Amino acid sequence: MKLHRILPFARQLFSETVNAGETVVDATTGNGNDTLFLADLVGENGHVLAFDIQQAALDATAERLGDLSERVSLILDSHSNVEKYVNGQIGCAVFNLGYLPHSEDLSIVTKADSTIKAIHTMLGLLKKGGIIAVSVYDGHEGGGEERDALLAYVKNLHQADVHVIRYEMINQRNNPPFLIAMEKMKDFTAVKQVE
Repeated sequence: MKLHRILPFARQLFSETVNAGETVVDATTGNGNDTLFLADLVGENGHVLAFDIQQAALDATAERLGDLSERVSLILDSHSNVEKYVNGQIGCAVFNLGYLPHSEDLSIVTKADSTIKAIHTMLGLLKKGGIIAVSVYDGHEGGGEERDALLAYVKNLHQADVHVIRYEMINQRNNPPFLIAMEKMKDFTAVKQVE
């Protein structure tokens, strides 16, 4: 056994749960690494909805996809509007919070309200046994607030509906990222909250 860093661990979870032909979501496309992975994973009959609010991210992703581009819809919109684009169930969703790596403008960052709204909506769309994985990068301005709001949200998800884990390397310096993974345990349309 090998201890995986957070991104390989998330990909392992997706590899074990996503079936060829499914629709999946990359909620924060960034430079397209996860989009490419998901496009390969869903196969020629599957589809990836890839969201970003920056055209530069979608352009970088389009370049990275190459021959797999027909499996992907690149969407210049917030992931919080996912319900406008999804018809039916999704097999998984991936988020990488923070800012676009190598961007000239590091002030454009994910925000707690849109992230939580997107996760809440996608939990309703997610298939039973599906995974939502969120890589939390909190070492930037506003990152701590987003982290805290997200942790408060997932801690209140009803355990009968969703199992939630936190996976992290605890001996790393400089605000190492950590992963929050949610597995949908039963079908529901609206997430029940712990009272």
